[in-house]
Amino acid sequence: MFTETRPRLSFIEIEGTPREVGLALGRHGAAIVNGYLTRSHAWASVMAFRHDPRIAEARALVETLYPRYWQELHGLAEGLGLPFDDVFTWNCRGDVWAMAPDGCTTIQLPGRTSVLGHNEDGDPRLAAHCVLASVRAAGGRPFVAFVYPCSLPGHTFAANEAGLVQTVNNIRSRRTGGGLPRMVLTRAVLDCADIDEAVGTIAGAKRAGAFHSTLAQAGDGRLVSVEFTHSACSVLTVSEPQCHANHLVHAGTASEAQIVTASSRARQERGEEIVGAATGEPQAPLSLLWDTKRPDLPIYRRQPDDPDHENTLATAVFEVGADKLRWRVYDGCGQAPRHAFDGLVRLDMAASG
Repeated sequence: MFTETRPRLSFIEIEGTPREVGLALGRHGAAIVNGYLTRSHAWASVMAFRHDPRIAEARALVETLYPRYWQELHGLAEGLGLPFDDVFTWNCRGDVWAMAPDGCTTIQLPGRTSVLGHNEDGDPRLAAHCVLASVRAAGGRPFVAFVYPCSLPGHTFAANEAGLVQTVNNIRSRRTGGGLPRMVLTRAVLDCADIDEAVGTIAGAKRAGAFHSTLAQAGDGRLVSVEFTHSACSVLTVSEPQCHANHLVHAGTASEAQIVTASSRARQERGEEIVGAATGEPQAPLSLLWDTKRPDLPIYRRQPDDPDHENTLATAVFEVGADKLRWRVYDGCGQAPRHAFDGLVRLDMAASG
């Protein structure tokens, strides 16, 4: 195991109307978005779809079905100082462009106290500008989420006041279509009361793109793995330790057309190898999430020349019990947690260890 020095993950608190929440998030990320993101190849690739009919359909659906998130997006654009159409299109990036730079690896460990671990992998140039945000938006449930500049909360890792946890993995689907943006659907999960409502929100929607979500909740013994695409939704209760990278692996969805990068395949294979080798003792999630045994395509990603242009920006470990949720967030391999929580209450790190 190695240790590293890198910018620390900051924590912010935001409260207000949905538009005010978006405005605050936009202002926080404005410098990096205007100075780097809008000049990047990824931005240019997504903006090429600005007038795609799928974007027009997504706009109409979000405005009608999720007016609070519509206002959140308007506030985000205002805070960034960018046209709303551009910001909305960026938040549809994985629905129209299969190679959006969003990665991730998740380990699922069911048990009396289930453990859900997650590496958030993304554009390393954004590392110093991502935040862990405590959000209280009028009309919605309070939550804490890892947030990228110029993005709605919800498509990374998060927990809400109902003790509901969600971790999300990118899926590079080749069969997207008209529907609700995948990032809006995972944002909607943060306002759900329980796992069943979250699954129903995803499964019952007209979906544009594809994601993988793992859901857990304090007081509910299940770990639920959801792979959803434009045309399908596979929901499995996890009964034994498993891992998930960035491609469809459920029997009901794995045959769909998708891009499986070398990194995703290697991380899935290595994760399954680690899980399969565990005997008797409970699996330590960080031993998988921080693994670098395959130095060319490791699970924990820090290479400047990563083939998917992604690095691990944060690691989260959730312990989901019968009556409590405790979780830790790390912003460096081999380091102590940067943040720790009891539910949504942020703990004093001196006391939490």
